[in-house]
Order: sequence, then C-alpha cells, then structure tokens
Amino acid sequence: MSTTIAASPSRVADWITLAKIRVNALVVATTGGGYYMAAQGDVDLIRLAVTCAGTALVAGGAAAFNQVSERDTDALMERTKRRPVAGQRMSPQEGRVVSAILSAAGLGILGGAVSLLAAGVALATLFSYVLCYTPLKRYTSLATIVGAVPGALPPMIGWAAGRGSIDEVAGWSLFFIMFIWQLPHFLAIAWIYREDYGRAGLPMLPVIDHSGIMTGRQSVLWAATLLPVSVLPTVAGLASQTYGIGVLILGLFQFGLTIKFAFSRTQGNARLVFYASIIYLPLLWALMAFAKT
Repeated sequence: MSTTIAASPSRVADWITLAKIRVNALVVATTGGGYYMAAQGDVDLIRLAVTCAGTALVAGGAAAFNQVSERDTDALMERTKRRPVAGQRMSPQEGRVVSAILSAAGLGILGGAVSLLAAGVALATLFSYVLCYTPLKRYTSLATIVGAVPGALPPMIGWAAGRGSIDEVAGWSLFFIMFIWQLPHFLAIAWIYREDYGRAGLPMLPVIDHSGIMTGRQSVLWAATLLPVSVLPTVAGLASQTYGIGVLILGLFQFGLTIKFAFSRTQGNARLVFYASIIYLPLLWALMAFAKT
C-alpha cells in the first residue's frame, strides 16, 4: 500500500516534467494575451479558456516529443539529466504516446471548439518546433533563431481565435515582439549553461564562440531591434501612446544590460539579462492590455 502511494506522485511529477507545464505557462499567457488584444467588444471568457487549454495541450505535446528526441543529449547535461526519459524512468515509447495524446487532444479542441484557423496556427507551431528546431539544435547555432518562430506563434493562435483572421499588421506585431524578445533571452541562458551545452555537443553560439564577443554583440543587436519592434502595436493602432512610451523605457533598460554583458561577459551579467527579460515580458503585456485602444 505504501509503495503504491509513493509511486503515484512520482509518475504524475514525471508527466508534468515531460509536458514542461511551468515553462509552457508562458505559452498559455501569451496566447491569452493575443486573444485579448484581438477581441473586439466584450471578451468571451469561455472561448478564451478553451483556446488557452487547447494551446497548453499542444505545447505540452511538443515539449514531450522534444524530450524523447533529445534524451541522449539531455542525459549529458547537468540541468536536464533528471528529466524522465533522459533519466530512464520513462521509456521513449511512453513519451511518444503522451506527446501524441496531448498534441491530438489540443488540436482537436482548437479545431472543434474554437476555429480551424487557430488549430492550423497551433499545428504550424507544433511542426516548426518538432520537425525544424529540435533536429537543428544538433547541427547549428542558427537553431535558436529557428526556434524563436514556434515560440512567437502562440499570440497568433490567440489572435486567430479572437479575431477570426491573421492577416492584420496589428496581430503580426505581437508575433515579431515575441520573436525578437526570445533571442537575447536565450543567448543569456546559453551563456550561463554553455559548459552543459558543450558537454552535450550542442553547437549553441556561446559554445562555439569561446570569447563571447559574438554572443555579446548579438545580444545587443537583438535588444536594440526590439526597441522599434516593441512599439509596433502603437503604430498599428492596437495600443495607445502610453504603451509605446512605457515599452520603450522597459526596452532601454534591457538594452543597457545587454551592453553591460557585451563588455563584461560574466555569469552575473548574463543572469541580469536573463532576469531582465523575464521581468520585461509580463510588463510589456500588462502595459499593452492596459493601453488597448
């Protein structure tokens, strides 16, 4: 009896880890943000909840497949070796089954209860993550840029659900903000864990750029690019000037930290860029929601 009670939470915890529920909270939040910004008039809370639930399931399925595919490299890295498939607590076959069930359920919910367009964008997110980003990580540092595409699509799932189309500049401004935001964020992570990535043979930029000069320069470049991109919702009439001014102040602060990192590529400065990006994103979305026109 006691053995069964002890084993159950462990398996549930493994499923939660496999689906990266905590990490995918960002996916759900940005999907909800996209829906809210797209909605004209009152927000349909039930439709919003269903959209977020379907997207969460697809994101969990993508994460599960990623861990199955990367189980060998995950086993070599300190921060990932205890994941369920890498740690051999779960078989690759079980991981694939969980991935397929989560992905199919999420796409079914989106297609059946929201719209085929929202399901189509979610499917594009899933395929670009699983079939493009995941295999490319083993061969090129450019995989980070490719991986920013599925990371930027969740707001478009929300936009498709809330507006019924994805052909407006205002909607795509959300995509480009999320796309650019990820790059200094992930460069900071890759610098912090560069020894781990190197041990696994993954050619992240900080692994092949031993001096860190290129990593620092790219961090500054992407943070600088985010400044004009972040005000696109104001230019497109989606948010007022209050948002535009506020997001520029936030962006300048983050830009300054990337410059500091570029000149002094320490773990501490990389962590400052990482934490600044974590703070930046929810504040950006809060500002946008507050200043929605």
